[in-house]
Amino acid sequence: MHPAAAVICGLGAALPEKVVSNADLCAGLATTPEWIHSRTGISQRHISEPGTSTKDLAVRAAAQALARSGPVQALVLATMTPDRFCPATATTVASRLGLSEVLAFDLMAGCTGFVYGLATAAGFIATGTAESVLVIGADRLSTLPAPEDPKTVPLFGDGAGAVVLRRGQTWESGAIGPVVLGSDGNGAELLCAERPGALRMQGPELFRRAVNRMSAVSVQAVTAAGWHLGDIDRLVPHQANARITSFVARQLSIPEDRQLHNVGTVGNTGAASIPLLLAQAAADGRLKAGHRLVLTAFGAGLTWGATTTTWPDL
Repeated sequence: MHPAAAVICGLGAALPEKVVSNADLCAGLATTPEWIHSRTGISQRHISEPGTSTKDLAVRAAAQALARSGPVQALVLATMTPDRFCPATATTVASRLGLSEVLAFDLMAGCTGFVYGLATAAGFIATGTAESVLVIGADRLSTLPAPEDPKTVPLFGDGAGAVVLRRGQTWESGAIGPVVLGSDGNGAELLCAERPGALRMQGPELFRRAVNRMSAVSVQAVTAAGWHLGDIDRLVPHQANARITSFVARQLSIPEDRQLHNVGTVGNTGAASIPLLLAQAAADGRLKAGHRLVLTAFGAGLTWGATTTTWPDL
C-alpha cells in the first residue's frame, strides 16, 4: 500500500481593512517612500486596528478554508504573535470556529511556520492521528518593530492564510510532496524580539542567508519529489523582500512569469505569507489547477523549509 498523503482541499485568507502606504508611514519615520520601495519592493501593507487580535485574523481565514472542505480533527496555528503567552491562541481559534475538542496548538518557527505546519499536518494524516487538518498562518508583525525604526517598520504587515489538508493519495493534485526543513540557532540573534516593539534585525546578513537557504532547500524539495527545476510552473516564496525573491529565482533559474508575488501590497506577513499568497494568486488567476509549485520559506530561528505540490481545482 502507498502511504497516505496530505491533500489540499480548502483555502482561505484574511487581511485587515486598514491599508497603510509608504507615504503614510514616512510621516513619522526618517525615510522616504521611494527608499522603502527601492529597497524592499513594498508600496503598502495592511495593519490591524486596535482591538484586532491574531485570533481574529486566523478565524476569518480559517472559516473560508473550512467552507470549502468540511470538518477537521486537528488545527495547527503557525504564528510569531500569539495573543498571549498562555494558553495557545489555537485553542481559542478552534472554539470560535465551532471545532469542539479537536487537537489544537500553536507552532512557532518564524516566517517558515506555515511550511513547518504543513509537515506537521502531513505527519498527523500519515499516522492516522487525523483524517483532515486545518493549518493556519497568522501574524500581526506590525506590532514587533520599534515605532520609530525606519529600517524595520516599513517591512511588516498583518494577515492570515489557511489551508485544509485531507487524507488522500500521493498522485492526487494538491498532495503535499516531501517537506525539507532545517534550522540554525547560531543565527538566532540576526532577527529577534524579546517583546513587542523591540525587534532587532541584521538585514544584510539575513538577506544573504535567506537567499542561500531558500535556494538550497528548494532544490532539495524538488529533487525529493522526483522533479527538476525546469518542471516548476510557479515559485511560491515567503514574501519578505522583493529583492530576496528575485535573487532566489535567479539562483533557481525560474523566470519572472513563473514567480508569484504580493509583497508589494501586503509586506512581510510572517507565517501568513505563503498561504495568503496562494489564496490571492488562485483568486486572480495567476495560479491554476495543474500548476506545479515549489513553496519555500526562511525565517527567524533561523529556520527554513520547502515543499512541492501540484495545484488542485479548488
